[in-house]
Amino acid sequence: MKIIYFHGFGSSGASGTVQMLRQLLPDDEVIAPDIPVEPLEALPFLKELCQKEQPDVIIGTSMGGMYAHQMHGFKRICVNPAINMSTMSKVLKTGEHKFFNGRKDGQKTFRITRDIIQHHNQIERQQFKDITDEDKQNVWGLFGIHDTTCNTYGAFSKHYPQCQRFDGEHQLNEKVLKKVVIPLVKSIVS
Repeated sequence: MKIIYFHGFGSSGASGTVQMLRQLLPDDEVIAPDIPVEPLEALPFLKELCQKEQPDVIIGTSMGGMYAHQMHGFKRICVNPAINMSTMSKVLKTGEHKFFNGRKDGQKTFRITRDIIQHHNQIERQQFKDITDEDKQNVWGLFGIHDTTCNTYGAFSKHYPQCQRFDGEHQLNEKVLKKVVIPLVKSIVS
């Protein structure tokens, strides 16, 4: 099985979630790119990657979930998708920020500008356009009941009927991966 994992804001393809996925699925390929900070760069980059790699399933968490559901034509699991990054003032703030994990290019920090926030808003306003019946069958939303960072269950479930809540927070941990995410992946791909 081939999985592409999209990380959340300020993270990287070297996140703890990626490491856990690789440990829990040792016979499968987990591709985890570093997502560009600029959303107008990130979205086409991720679409091109998916077209090239043809994954069995895409998993995206938080900001990665927002990008994942826009990868039309693929099976997608969106965990706590941050579909409203531009209005999440406690997360997306202007200024210099540190990456949570190492990036392949060696960058340690990144800058959020007003333009980047505006570009997130631009993408957010378009993200639910052109959803097909096939998309509705190929997108699953998972929402932590203790998520205090981003609660988008109501807005997301208006577009995608396959949504469920799980006993967890915003960030994934090993327990949630084992009990919720991996069983869903296996049921989707089998």
